[in-house]
Amino acid sequence: MGRLFGTDGVRGLANRELTAELALDLSVAAARVLAEVGAFEGRRPTAVVARDTRASGEFLEAAVVAGLASAGVDVIRLGILPTPAVAYLTARMGADVGVMLSASHNPMPDNGIKFFARGGYKLDDAIEDLIEARLGESWDRPTGADVGRVRDDASGFELYVEQLAGTARHRLDGLRVVVDCANGAAYRVAPECLRRLGATVIPINADPDGLNINDNCGSTHLEALTAAVVEHGADVGIAHDGDADRCMAVDAEGNVVDGDQILAILALAMREAGRLRHDTVVVTTMSNLGFVLAMQREGIAVQQTKVGDRYVLEAMKAGGFSLGGEQSGHLILLDHATTGDGVLAAVQLLSRVAETGQPLSELAKVMTRLPQVLVNVRGVDKSRAETDPTVLAAVQSASAELGETGRVLLRPSGTEPVVRVMVEAPTFEQAQRIADDLARTVQKALAL
Repeated sequence: MGRLFGTDGVRGLANRELTAELALDLSVAAARVLAEVGAFEGRRPTAVVARDTRASGEFLEAAVVAGLASAGVDVIRLGILPTPAVAYLTARMGADVGVMLSASHNPMPDNGIKFFARGGYKLDDAIEDLIEARLGESWDRPTGADVGRVRDDASGFELYVEQLAGTARHRLDGLRVVVDCANGAAYRVAPECLRRLGATVIPINADPDGLNINDNCGSTHLEALTAAVVEHGADVGIAHDGDADRCMAVDAEGNVVDGDQILAILALAMREAGRLRHDTVVVTTMSNLGFVLAMQREGIAVQQTKVGDRYVLEAMKAGGFSLGGEQSGHLILLDHATTGDGVLAAVQLLSRVAETGQPLSELAKVMTRLPQVLVNVRGVDKSRAETDPTVLAAVQSASAELGETGRVLLRPSGTEPVVRVMVEAPTFEQAQRIADDLARTVQKALAL
C-alpha cells in the first residue's frame, strides 16, 4: 500500500476511498500524534475546521469534527471558506490545528483532508507519517468533561476578507474585473474582497449547489472566463480553483496569464518595493523555461524544487525568501500568508495593474513562454515512472533532441493516479510530437 498522504493532504473518491470512517480515524490519529509531539503544550487543544462546497464535504466535515471532539479537542466550525483562510485563521484564532475538507481543483466526486499545525503551516512529512502509522489503533478515550466541545463561528469570513484587502498596495478603483469562483470556496470571499478595494466585479460560477464545483470552470477551465472578459469589456479576468489556493488570469484581449507570468510580474513589483528578499523567487521544475530566462535577464535568482507547493514553501522558509509558486497558479507570498493563496495573489496582481496604469497584457510581456505540452498518462503504474529503463531511455533521447532549446520533465502526480509528461520546445508542433511519443512509451512500458 502506498503512502496515504500525498503532496497536498489525503485525497480520494469520496465515500469510496475517502470514507467517513477514514476521516474520523485520521482526525483521531492527528489529535493523538500532535498531543504526543507536544504541539498542544499541555493545554486543552482547539481546532478550526472548514470545507469547500462539495456535497461530500458535509458528511466528511461531520466525521472530522466527531473524531477531533472524541479525542478531547474543542472544535470551531468555520463553514465554507478557502483553504488559505483556514491557514490564516488557524494562526489568527490561536488554534492548535486547522483542518480543510477539499480536493482543490479535482472533480466534484473527489474530496480531501488537509491539516495545518499551530501558526497555519502544513504538517511536515514526518508528522504525516506518524499520523498514518497510528490509524486504527486502540486508545484511551476521554470521557465526561474531557471530551471536546463543538461550536460554529461565522466571523472567519470577515477576518479573512479584512486581512486580504489590507495587503493591497493600491486601490482598484476603475478596474473592471471578472472573477471565476469555480462554484467553490471563494464564491463569496473573492468578489467581496475586490469590491471593497474599489473594483467593479462581475462574478461568474459563483452559485455552488454542491455538485458543480470545478465543473468546466475555474483555474483549470479558462474558456468561460475568457469569453466573459471579452463580453463584458473587462480589464482583467481572475480564476480560482475549488478551494481558492490558485490564481490564474486573463488579460483584456482574452489571453491567458498563467502562474509563471503572475510570479514574474510580482517579482519585479516586489523588488521595486524592496520586498523581494534576497532577490530570489522559488519555483518548481514545472515552471516554464521562459520564466527562468526572464528572471536571469532581470537579475533575479531562481531556485527550483520538486513539484508541490509544500516543497516550494519549505525552500522559501529555509532560505528566507518571500515569493514562490507554481505555474498552475499556486502562489505563496510569505509576507502575508503561510500557504498558497489565490485571492491574495489576485489582490497583489490587480494592485500592480492599478499602480502602474499598464494593462495586464503589457505587464505580462516581462516573460515569453516557450511552447509547452503536458500529457497525463492514465492506467499505468506511476511508482515505476522514474526508474523504468525503457522510459528513462526515451526521456534521454528526447532531451538530446532538444538540447538547450527546450526540456523534458516526466513525473508521477502526487495527487492523482497519473504520470505527467511535460515537454517544452521552440515550436508547439515539436513539443506535441515529443510529448505524444513519450506518452505512448510510458503507456506501453508501465501499463497495469
